[in-house]
Formats: sequence, structure tokens, C-alpha cells
Amino acid sequence: MKIVVKQEGELLDYLLNNTDISHKNIKKYLKNGLIYVDGTRTTKFNYPVHNKSIIKIETKKQNIASLPFDIIYEDENLIVVDKPSGLLSIATAKEKEETCYHIVREYLKSKNKNAKVFVIHRLDKDTSGILILAKNEYTKNLFQKNWDEYAKKRSYIAIVHGRMEQEEKRLVYFLKETKTNLVYISKNNDGKKAITNYKVIKSNDEYSKLNITIETGRKNQIRVSLAHINHPILGDKKYGNDKEKRLYLHADKLEIYNPIEKKIMKFISKTPNDFNKKIK
Repeated sequence: MKIVVKQEGELLDYLLNNTDISHKNIKKYLKNGLIYVDGTRTTKFNYPVHNKSIIKIETKKQNIASLPFDIIYEDENLIVVDKPSGLLSIATAKEKEETCYHIVREYLKSKNKNAKVFVIHRLDKDTSGILILAKNEYTKNLFQKNWDEYAKKRSYIAIVHGRMEQEEKRLVYFLKETKTNLVYISKNNDGKKAITNYKVIKSNDEYSKLNITIETGRKNQIRVSLAHINHPILGDKKYGNDKEKRLYLHADKLEIYNPIEKKIMKFISKTPNDFNKKIK
């Protein structure tokens, strides 16, 4: 099905007001990644549409067994996906369905109605990149219990404001969290220890592109640590003051020890094109 948009608005509202497709079916198509706007697949109900935009809906049942993002690796115990920016890893009190967990679960269930999925670790909603999920509870418990031991190397690409004073540095801080879920650095060193390493890849007077590795997996630790040294990540509305559409933080490499396979596994996600456009 192809629809030519005649006025600006949001995707869900436009379809409800200009087609006879039910609200339930629109949500199903979005959830299963069957809707494209000008060639871009989206699962967001509020995705902007413009005059003369082309909305394409794949209504054939066989298309449901696909994801709106890439699968990096899959076996009988694990599925590793390339999570887009703006998508929650798991559900919150306010959002149950627009999550990576939910989308992957529905994808697996479309192939096997008894399929299950469990989140092993998380990425911030606005951080893109490698996310590992388990296909059974045994695998989830095994990895979660020993995640800091099994996650051998966690690497990120970030673009931050300004030119770095040092080409590389190890940032060690102690983090605490407010009741409103804002993470901050404790002056008394009585929070959770967070260790973040960065190395400059490219820079100019406006931005720096960094390779980041973390030795701990604290909530928001990269964002908080870089904001603390006056180089907040581009697009960080929580710890900076930015109007960019996305957060320029991407989990590009993850190396783990798989205790089931008894081997080291390395996963790689290509850096989004948006990053390369900021610093050429």
C-alpha cells in the first residue's frame, strides 16, 4: 500500500485521519517495522510526515518476520541487534511497546509462538548500537550474574562539543543519582565508581570525535563524565543544553566471553553516517 501525504503532521495521526486503517492495525504495522516514510523504515507513531512524502505499508503477512533494525548475530541462545537511537532497551512505566525488547520478542514469536527473550544489559534510550538479548532464562541469568567479567571490552564512538585539552585520558568519578533519575558526580567520592577512557580520533574548533572504552557500566557514566569536563556529548539534552535531533553516542564494538560456547566473541556496529558528517 502506497500513500502520498497531502499535509504535514505525525504519522499515526495522518494515517488515522486519511485512511480507513484501524488504530490497532496501524500499531501492529509500526511494531513490526512494516511502515516506510520516504524509504526510511520507522516504528515511531509520531514520525514526522510532510507534504508529498510517500508512506509505504507492507501489509503482506510474510513481511512480519523482520526487524526494523539489523541483526548483528543470532544463535539458539543469543540475539545481538543494532539498536537505533531513540528506542528504549526495555519497558518503563510510561512505555511498554515501543522498546527494543518488545520489537525483538514479537519478531521471534512471529517465527516461533513459544519464543522468549530477555535483556542481558541496556543502552540508554538515545544511545545507538550493539545490544545483546538472551533467548532463554538460563542464558540471561548466566550473563547478568557475571556481566562485568564476561564483557571484556565495551567501545563507543562519541562526538562532543569543543576541542579536547588532552588527546587521551582516563576519567574516574563516583556517581550518585537523584530521585528524578539525574546522575551526578559525588564530591565526597561516596557513590558508585565509574571509569571512562577516551581517545581523540578527529577534532576541530567545534567538535571532537572520540573513541571511548568503559571499565564499569554505570548508568549515564559516559555522558556525565564528559559533561563534567565541559565537553558534553552532542545532542545530550539531559546533561548538556542541546537541540540536535539525536545523541551522538554509539556503541560500536563489544567483545564478550561466551561461557556457553566457551569462546571470545566480537560484535561490531558501523558508525552512523550522521557522525561522519559532523567531522569529515
